[in-house]
Amino acid sequence: MKLSNKEIKEIAENLDCGMVCYINLRTNEIKSIIDPDDLYSEEEHWKEDLEEIEANWERYLKIDKMPSRDAFQIMEDFTDQVSNKAIRNRLIYALNRNKPFRNFKYEVDYNEEVRQEWFKFKAYKYEEWVKNYLENLDLENQEKID
Repeated sequence: MKLSNKEIKEIAENLDCGMVCYINLRTNEIKSIIDPDDLYSEEEHWKEDLEEIEANWERYLKIDKMPSRDAFQIMEDFTDQVSNKAIRNRLIYALNRNKPFRNFKYEVDYNEEVRQEWFKFKAYKYEEWVKNYLENLDLENQEKID
């Protein structure tokens, strides 16, 4: 499956916001909806898209949210590349405590420069994750054909 960088970026941004993405395999149209399994989802906002997807499910590829282990790895990778030793140590401490996602966010939000660097880093890593996901899917499908 070939998607443009713009389409990959759109998927990555929506996944980062907690959405689930569906790609129409014929047109590459992307439909992003709130995860229907989310306690706070209100299906009426997504009803039309959900009905289209359910009626034509064989035409769509579903991309779920990034697994938490992968999201955690991104936080660790970011921490490893922080040059300021004091900030890096605070981030390491946050990741090793209970509720590492919340603690990491708190530490990142503490410093605006670090916060902006985190957003850039995370966006890049999410896009890479989407590319890898699609490449692995293509490899799996190719193996089934061969």
